[in-house]
Amino acid sequence: MDLSKLKKRPAYPFETIAVAISFSSRCQSILVEAKRLSDALSASLVLMHIGEKTKEKEAELDEMMSAVGIVEANCRVIWMDGEPVETILKLCKLNIVDLLILGALEKENLFKFYIGSIARSISRKAKCSVLLLTNPTNEPHKFKKIIVNGIENPKTIHTINTALYLAKNLAVKELTIVNEVHLPGLAMAMADTSTAPEAKEIKKNLTIEVEEVLQTVIDKCDAGDVDVKEKIVRGKPGYAISKYAKDRKADLLVMNSPDTHLNVFDRIFTHDIEFILADLPCNVLIVHSRVSAD
Repeated sequence: MDLSKLKKRPAYPFETIAVAISFSSRCQSILVEAKRLSDALSASLVLMHIGEKTKEKEAELDEMMSAVGIVEANCRVIWMDGEPVETILKLCKLNIVDLLILGALEKENLFKFYIGSIARSISRKAKCSVLLLTNPTNEPHKFKKIIVNGIENPKTIHTINTALYLAKNLAVKELTIVNEVHLPGLAMAMADTSTAPEAKEIKKNLTIEVEEVLQTVIDKCDAGDVDVKEKIVRGKPGYAISKYAKDRKADLLVMNSPDTHLNVFDRIFTHDIEFILADLPCNVLIVHSRVSAD
């Protein structure tokens, strides 16, 4: 594989989609979603299982692929032993993967599902975007409500454009870009004021400032026929948008990948993505922006 293709590769289109196969009870449902996405995006599929390769597993995978309609000639199936996170990351890099799909991964030989620790590690280190499926079904689920984090960050424009790319190819007509106003910051801004009118004015101005920043980013994006809406929510970063996505019954929440260069405060305080990974409100897409990756 020509690994130079990874350098400065844009966040989209998703030309190669990889699926981590765990042979869990939801494995076939995850393959259904992967097939739907690969068809809609004209992407190739890579199926990878980290663990022992047996005749029983091969037969089971062949049966699931046949049931879903995945033709082996149109995809690659990879079997490899190793530590799950590092092996998945290595295979994604070697196969120039643009999107990695994860469901409920199952530890080999253990009746225990785990996604939180895997997702945290992979989202920190992956050189591709990661889609976490919370409740895949055997009937492909059409995304109708997509919510995107519009936080002020150089990565955000790539994340929004990636979400718009998906919306256009999946016939999603409405997409909401959400920015968060952090309440402690608002309280500090009002700390020196003593009157209710002054406090109200500061609150209003701060909200307007956030809206203007968000609109500037949106103006740079190619929305096409997608109806792009804006929303400002108040609360702790990560928690506020997660709650909003859950309340709105969103089908997909799209987030920036975590920054990899962390300072001392980043290591002490929880990152916004950690709130979401701890309690996934819906399917979550973590967009890795290779062009502006730190």
